[in-house]
Order: sequence, then structure tokens, then C-alpha cells
Amino acid sequence: MAAESKKAVVAAIIGNAAIAVIKFVAGSITGSSAMISEGIHSLVDTGNGGLLFHGLRRGARPADDHHPFGHGMEVYFWSLIVAVSIFGVGGGMSIYEGIVHIQHPAPLESPAINYIVLALAMVFESFSFSVAWRVFRKTKGSRRTLAAIHHGKDPSLFTVLFEDTAALLGLVVAFFGVFLSHQLQQPVLDGLASVVIGVILIVAALWLAYESRSLLVGEAADPELVAAIREIALADPAVIGLGVVLTMHLGPDDVLLNIEVQFTEGLPAEEIHAAVHRIEERIIVPYPEVSRIFIEVEVPRMAGATASF
Repeated sequence: MAAESKKAVVAAIIGNAAIAVIKFVAGSITGSSAMISEGIHSLVDTGNGGLLFHGLRRGARPADDHHPFGHGMEVYFWSLIVAVSIFGVGGGMSIYEGIVHIQHPAPLESPAINYIVLALAMVFESFSFSVAWRVFRKTKGSRRTLAAIHHGKDPSLFTVLFEDTAALLGLVVAFFGVFLSHQLQQPVLDGLASVVIGVILIVAALWLAYESRSLLVGEAADPELVAAIREIALADPAVIGLGVVLTMHLGPDDVLLNIEVQFTEGLPAEEIHAAVHRIEERIIVPYPEVSRIFIEVEVPRMAGATASF
């Protein structure tokens, strides 16, 4: 899934870089505040794509002495940085540009150029969104879109979705800003459109920050995965019960599992050891993302004494 996420991020980088250039050219020629804001938006999205790609590469590094559980959480950190970037740079600068244009309105020149650029941008953004959406659909299963985003563990993927959705909404706002400003001879509407684009970016940034924070502080695996792990452990003939089942995502595809297992009273140590390995194998085969398993053995006759495997 990491390769698919990289594909979506790379598509977003290429699309946003091309769009940023043509938006800035059009905004400079026509003097449209909304187009300048859209150019800022696309430029920020391009930089954010680079940060996400950097996070994916760093997160894929193997474990070492200083990071014994790997570097998977790098993805969560860089996603949070992206959220801050969208909020401060994208949203803040767009609102500032809009306010300046409202205070000092100027009529648009050659608005037809803006329409052409907005149409091209819509094509590029739609392509980027379609790539991210195809990858996202593979991961969301039967969940509704918002629920899948909330429960998703790969922030690089839903970050691209957030950015592309905000970009498409921004293009619609920019179109109406340019159109109404030109038709009604009210250049202040173009500045107002820029402010609205900034608000859209800030809302997307806050949502992304909220989702990234949850993952960064240590989010549990999906309840469905935890339930499946409990079923697998209880199905072993040597197991009579389970205690606490703890999980935590160390990365999008890296789950740590700590489980308390109660074995049959009087079971020899060799059979307990064999049962532990059976349980581990039966968990890892269908769920390879559960890469680190710690089983705490509880034997009833030992009055709650435990041993870890």
C-alpha cells in the first residue's frame, strides 16, 4: 500500500506544479486576486506533496538501535507539518490577498484567460483526485468515505484527498469570483472569492491536523482487526481465555500487538511455547501488518503469574 500512496502523492505533485505555473501567469496578466490565491494554493500543495513523499521515504527505513520500532511514525509527523503549512501559508496568504484586493479593488483585464486556466486546472486536479480516489477506494472497504478517512491509518493518502477536494472547491469559487466580478463590474467580489478560498484551506488544514494528531499520539488498530486477533487466539486448543489486547499503529502498515493469553492449567512449558508460536503465525499470515507481537502468558495455577514471549 505504501507504493500506491507514493503513486498518488507523485501524481499530486506533478499536477499541482503545472497548475501553479499557469495560475500565477494568468493572475499576473489579468490582475485577479482569486487567481493569485489559487496559484498560492497550488504552490503550497506542490510543496506539501514533496513533504509527504519525504515522509513516506523516511518512514520506510528499517529499525535501528535508536528507533527499535522503526520510523513509520515519520509519515504522521510530516502530515502534521503539511496541515500547518496549509493553514498558515495557504489559508493565511489567500485571506490576506483577498483582503488587500477588497480594500483596493481593481477591474479584471482579459478575464477569458482566467477561464481557460481554470478549465485546465480543473482537468489536472481531477486527474490527481482520480488517482488518489482509486487508491483510497481499495482501503476503505465498505465504510462510508468520512468514516474511512477517520479510521484510515495512512495520512499521506487522505492528505492528498483533502488537498484535491479543497483545490476543486477553490476552483469553483475562483470561477464564480472572476465571472461575477466581470459581469457585475464589482472587482471586490474577486477579492471576496480569495477570502473564501483561504477559509476552505483553513478548514481542510484543521481537519487534517485533527486526524494526524490522533495517529501521532498512538492510535489503536481498527476494532475489526482486534476482534479478528481475539478470535484467532481463542481458537487455539491450548487457550482458555484472554486478558487485555493492546494495539498501536507504529506506521500506516505497522501494528504493535500486546496480548494477555490464559493457557490451560498444568500445560507443560514446551506446549505453551509451541502454542505461542502457533498463535503468532496464525495472526501474521492473514494480517502481515501486525509486525510486532508480544504475548504475555498467564497460567491459572500460578495465581496470575505471567511470562512474556
